[in-house]
Amino acid sequence: MHRVETEISGRKFVLETGKVAKQAHGAVWASYGDTVVLVTVVASDEAKDMDFLPLSVEYQEMYYAAGRIPGSYFRREVGKGSEKEIITARLIDRPIRPLFPKGWRYETQVMATVLSLDPEVDPDIVAITAASAALEISHIPFAGPIAAVRVGRVNGEFVLNPTASQLKESEMNLVIVGSDEAIVMVEGMAKEVPEEVVQEALFFAHENLKPLLELQRKLREAAGRPKIAFEEPQPDEALKAKVRELSEEGLKQVITTAKKVERNKKRKEVFKALLAALGEEAQGREAEVREYFEEFEKELLRAMLLKEGRRIDGRKPDEIRPIWAEVSVLPRTHGSVIFTRGETQVLTVATLGSPEEEQRIDMPGEEVHKHFILHYNFPPYCVGEVKPLRGPSRREIGHGMLAERALTPVIPPEEEFPYTIRVVSDVLESNGSSSMATVCGATLSLMDAGVPIKDMVAGIAMGLIKEDDHVVILTDILGDEDRMGDMDFKVAGTEKGVTALQMDIKISGITEEIMARALAQAKEARKFILGKMREVLDKPREKLSAYAPKVLTVTISPEKVRDLIGPGGKTIKGIIAACGDVKIDVDDKTGLVRIYSSSAEAAEKAAKLVKEVTQEAEVGKLYLGRVTRIADFGAFVEIFPGTEGLVHISQLDNRRVKNVTDILREGDEVLVKVIDIDKMGRIKLSRKAALSESIKETNQRDTEEKEA
Repeated sequence: MHRVETEISGRKFVLETGKVAKQAHGAVWASYGDTVVLVTVVASDEAKDMDFLPLSVEYQEMYYAAGRIPGSYFRREVGKGSEKEIITARLIDRPIRPLFPKGWRYETQVMATVLSLDPEVDPDIVAITAASAALEISHIPFAGPIAAVRVGRVNGEFVLNPTASQLKESEMNLVIVGSDEAIVMVEGMAKEVPEEVVQEALFFAHENLKPLLELQRKLREAAGRPKIAFEEPQPDEALKAKVRELSEEGLKQVITTAKKVERNKKRKEVFKALLAALGEEAQGREAEVREYFEEFEKELLRAMLLKEGRRIDGRKPDEIRPIWAEVSVLPRTHGSVIFTRGETQVLTVATLGSPEEEQRIDMPGEEVHKHFILHYNFPPYCVGEVKPLRGPSRREIGHGMLAERALTPVIPPEEEFPYTIRVVSDVLESNGSSSMATVCGATLSLMDAGVPIKDMVAGIAMGLIKEDDHVVILTDILGDEDRMGDMDFKVAGTEKGVTALQMDIKISGITEEIMARALAQAKEARKFILGKMREVLDKPREKLSAYAPKVLTVTISPEKVRDLIGPGGKTIKGIIAACGDVKIDVDDKTGLVRIYSSSAEAAEKAAKLVKEVTQEAEVGKLYLGRVTRIADFGAFVEIFPGTEGLVHISQLDNRRVKNVTDILREGDEVLVKVIDIDKMGRIKLSRKAALSESIKETNQRDTEEKEA
């Protein structure tokens, strides 16, 4: 057994191996505070005949880790995982995937399991670092180590690995992954933080994650297995040269064809002609020929960008594709927009619902309630493919979460805008950064729905081509520029600052100067896009859609909530049944009742019934009541549902009454006045006082009519 530890932000960060899961090829028991994560890695014994890296990453949070039993019917952790688990699996996958050797075709699985959950320590950064450590000590070739930290900013000061409590006060929540040489991945959100502060945060993180890299090296020295002898496949230089010679002219046409569909078609034609020209030499080696073909295309594209400053579609490096948008495109939805940037197009639709429709997520640490939800869909037709629909992929969940984070800082709190808000983005056409188009479309659809967002948000994807000291930063990258470039850097924000960012870097050596240029270029692009969006819609609509639910609020005494609900919910269910299309949300602490309905008439009717059920008698006020009981000493009168008082026999009339039944009988309607409510809440009524007041009003009215 081997154990190494260091201290990060006042907590011990511990890596152990050799104690558990010894049949895995690498197993690390990692703890930080009271959070414990077990990460294992296993690789198959034989290579697979495939042309991609067969890596799978799984992350699971056990409910027992937080001392809870799952709330599902099965009472066990089942299914494909929660959004949190999927997002964390992606956080582990993205930085480690580029660090496997080229040509590694052994099935490799990384599994991270949260065994103990400290409510103040998110396991995600622990799992990322532990995954790197498990690969480091295994026999699997891996160009690590890497490590992860979280950065917050409270009261103007950066906080390394902030606690959950500190994050509530923090203006940023960034996960940064780095190696010795560079930052390799960034994911997170911020509350309109300036670009300069974001940059400082990234390099603050990079300096502070280095002790975790050293910790892994110590563990590897103590317990690391010898790496297997694996040599990257050596290219057939003769065949490679022939591929270049035969495809050069065709590929030069491919990389200067602006339209994606035409470019893909031409690429297929050039590759088909290449195979025909190679003849027997290519038989059984199509995958190898394709690899050389794609490698050469990448070289040509990068050379064109670096030497000529020219892009596939003829744009300059900092130029944005044409933008157009149209709002209110769907007649019955609450807010809708088509947003198009070049060959990337999204349809975003905003829907408003009642608070009871908020998303409740059962997680090991807590139950999370979300009143703002954004879902992103990437149907196969958007890239001209045929695929079965099997629910959202990990990529779709990740892109949707990125866009949701970007919008969250500008969403009004539920107290100010008492609706659950859902935005759905369907990608209609894709050629680069549909997630950032989603941010723009979502902003416009929310404004079209009348949601009073604090500010408009736009997003842009940046790219990078770097050869030695020659650097070109690309604004609004295409899919091919992403695939063949060195960086995918998505930045979203308002005019004031950044609200979300996601960065994957494929090379080392991203300097502060390059990062500053990328952030500044992204800021200018964001301002340009916001200007284009304002031309379509510059502020939220003043009125909600006619089809959006109407909301009426009624404030009642918290003590009356029980009366409104009724035994077993009978009373409130009766109101809903009587009014039809209504939903009623009751806050039992404040007595605030919100009534939602697509019909204003139904909402008003429900509000009236709520008031009737929960109203309280007021001294001096007249009520038209109904006699419910007759006694020798007086009559009991119900002045409104559930509330009655006593009219003493002495208060029945202006003259002496011998028998109550001489004046009133059960079922009679009678005008009464509340003359007193005692300490026990008993209501004293008077018919005599009501008659006197009625006569007074009649005389006053007659006088006014005579004077008129």
